[in-house]
Amino acid sequence: MADDSGSRHQRNVLSGLLQACCTDPVTGFFRDGYCRTDEHDHGRHVVCAVMSTEFLIFSQTRGNDLMTPRPEYDFPGLKPGDRWCVCVLRWKEAYEAGMAPAVVLASTHESALHHVDRAVLLAHGATI
Repeated sequence: MADDSGSRHQRNVLSGLLQACCTDPVTGFFRDGYCRTDEHDHGRHVVCAVMSTEFLIFSQTRGNDLMTPRPEYDFPGLKPGDRWCVCVLRWKEAYEAGMAPAVVLASTHESALHHVDRAVLLAHGATI
């Protein structure tokens, strides 16, 4: 199990402390609920997104089926309304296609700003 001490000092896109994205189902590259990353996370799973039907289908058409349960990976499959740490470039691709899901800003890692403008993320901020 990943040590969550790494998440305590990481920042979000609002310049605050990174908040947990989701623990049911548990998300994040480290499966600790946080959208944080390191050099082993080649996908950069740093955007805390609120799943929508449109995004789930979009992701599936790009070869990443997030809807089908995968018990061998302890993955229940996602449904609209679930929160999940998604790859920043997949989120950006969905944005450019008009399919971007809402973003939980307090739970989105600041490194997302290397790929997506802050104004774009703010405009997609989820009302929670």
